[in-house]
Amino acid sequence: MTEWYYVDAQQQRQGPVDGAAVADLFRAGTLTRASLVWREGMEQWTALVNVAPELRLDLTPPPAPSAEVAEVPTVAAVNDERPLTGRAVFTASEPTYAAPAPVTRPEPTIATGDSPYAAPRAEVGARAYAAPVNEGHVVYAGFWKRVAASIIDGFAIGIPVAIIVAIVGGVLGWGSSFTAGLTGASAFNPGETLLSYVLSALVFAWFHSSEGLLATPGKLAIGIKVVRTDGEKISFLRGFGRYWAYLLSALLLCIGLLMAAFTGRKQGLHDLMCDTLVVDKWAFTSQPERQRDELGTVTVVVLVLGGLLIVGVFVVAIAAGFALASMGR
Repeated sequence: MTEWYYVDAQQQRQGPVDGAAVADLFRAGTLTRASLVWREGMEQWTALVNVAPELRLDLTPPPAPSAEVAEVPTVAAVNDERPLTGRAVFTASEPTYAAPAPVTRPEPTIATGDSPYAAPRAEVGARAYAAPVNEGHVVYAGFWKRVAASIIDGFAIGIPVAIIVAIVGGVLGWGSSFTAGLTGASAFNPGETLLSYVLSALVFAWFHSSEGLLATPGKLAIGIKVVRTDGEKISFLRGFGRYWAYLLSALLLCIGLLMAAFTGRKQGLHDLMCDTLVVDKWAFTSQPERQRDELGTVTVVVLVLGGLLIVGVFVVAIAAGFALASMGR
């Protein structure tokens, strides 16, 4: 027996039920032609109208109501005055008819929101970030999705920030920690390090608080975003503070970061401190059924490449150590 799942009027996933139960729900009005249904073997959710033959549903519209019968014209009474004479006088006049009232029939309207074939509509004057929809299932971003996003951000944000800091440091005469490391001098540069952290905090805060983004490039690639616990977008100041809380989570032997793998809503220490969540990009929207629990192809590829990069660096470091040891003999 095939088991079906469906999305009810409150955007909640229900099931499993059999095909007969789905048909009964449609006849009872609980489901409409545009209601989303799914069964094992289907790639994605689809409208009920698309699987009606499989469920043997009769979606034929009811017969049109019979045409309205126009009112029969009534004869208006004639009140012509008769001459007062001694004999009867007969006068004939054409009867007058009252014009029949026009028959108006309401134009059929189609609710585009219920039709799976309706074109998308843009709301004129709506803000870039729509109000969050708190009903429905929420998929929280797990630990490995966050790791993959951090790897991407290390290149997409870390490298540009490092270049800018090096240029600013050279202009201000701070020098470069990279050059100092090559020459054997102290690689720690306080001014350069502070500027690097402040600039990174500003960049992360801008990405996380921007309407239409709510995520850094790494999170956008993975398909996750940062929001408040009620689904609202975070402010710039909250995003700025969240970056420093993130550093604190990393400094505590990364325990604050590992908390995302064990807490109920997959929150790290910095998320708990700043009242934020990292969720699927379709969470808190009108289409929660588009969320995905699995890692996804991009996440898997990034994790594999990141693992290979770490192994490669480790191998090169060991080889360099052996080379230096042999040269010292």
